[in-house]
Amino acid sequence: MRCPFCHNEDTQVLDTRVSDEGDTIRRRRRCASCDKRFTTYERAELALPSIVKKNGSRVEYSHDKLADSLKLALRKRPVSAASVDESIARIEEKLLGLGEKEIASERIGELVMRELKRLDKVAYIRFASVYRSFEDIESFESALKELK
Repeated sequence: MRCPFCHNEDTQVLDTRVSDEGDTIRRRRRCASCDKRFTTYERAELALPSIVKKNGSRVEYSHDKLADSLKLALRKRPVSAASVDESIARIEEKLLGLGEKEIASERIGELVMRELKRLDKVAYIRFASVYRSFEDIESFESALKELK
């Protein structure tokens, strides 16, 4: 590991700890050259599938885009940030569990709708109204009946 201060490659690990969740390793290091200390974090790099959009184009999965979509649907709703984070983790876990290199954006939309239905019914309807592009009141009513 290169020292962030003097860029020397000779650093020594002083302390290693595993995070409470068990998914990150924290290491305290000391540079042999400038004697400064710094912390590094190590975590597994997992490859989430690419997203195939409706028009056939492919984009890389974006954690931030998923989080923004959920937060927009949940705007001004009484749902904790921790609950949103747990939902995002469940969606990402499901995506990783599929073991696929590509996934249709519609499938992710369905996963998001399932999580929103669990979190907040109003947010679910908000997201569904945009995601399913309701054309008329009947399709909106059928989504409401689905909740009951």
